[in-house]
Amino acid sequence: MAVTAGNGGAGHGLRWRVALWGLAALMLLAPLVAMQFTPEVAWGGADFLVFGTMLVIACGSFELAARMAGSGSYRAAAGVAIGTAFLIVWASLAVGIVGDEGNPFNLMFAGVLAIGLLGGFATRFQARGMAGVLLAMAYAHALAAGIGAFSDHASLAPNAVFVALWLVSAALFRKADKAPRS
Repeated sequence: MAVTAGNGGAGHGLRWRVALWGLAALMLLAPLVAMQFTPEVAWGGADFLVFGTMLVIACGSFELAARMAGSGSYRAAAGVAIGTAFLIVWASLAVGIVGDEGNPFNLMFAGVLAIGLLGGFATRFQARGMAGVLLAMAYAHALAAGIGAFSDHASLAPNAVFVALWLVSAALFRKADKAPRS
């Protein structure tokens, strides 16, 4: 079986795609199941539409990244970055990263995501450029978290995790840049 850069082989590529989209479907079904057992989870149609759209964007973005990846490090870096972005959007919409979801400090994290998207296009999503973009995102996120901490000290710990994830992704992109091209 020939190995391609995009999926690591036809059978392997199909397995990760089924796992990725299957996990997304389970995540979308989880609130529906939870609603049957507790009144604390009360999603409406708009909630499912927004969450489903988020899942399609995240999974589709990872598929694109995996297809252009020349190494497992690139796929891992993209997965960490996309997963972190997904968690930030989800947390911002659900409960807020700083204070509650209505706290205006939460808008700063949209700027962090904009740095990633604009930086990705500017570097044509090449590993070397993306390493720098993810470092910039980590610094911007740390700055936003520091400013937000004036409003909510409790937000520092979760934001430290997000900054660490951006740094992990940057390190993986750097590793992917040094990996031999296939």
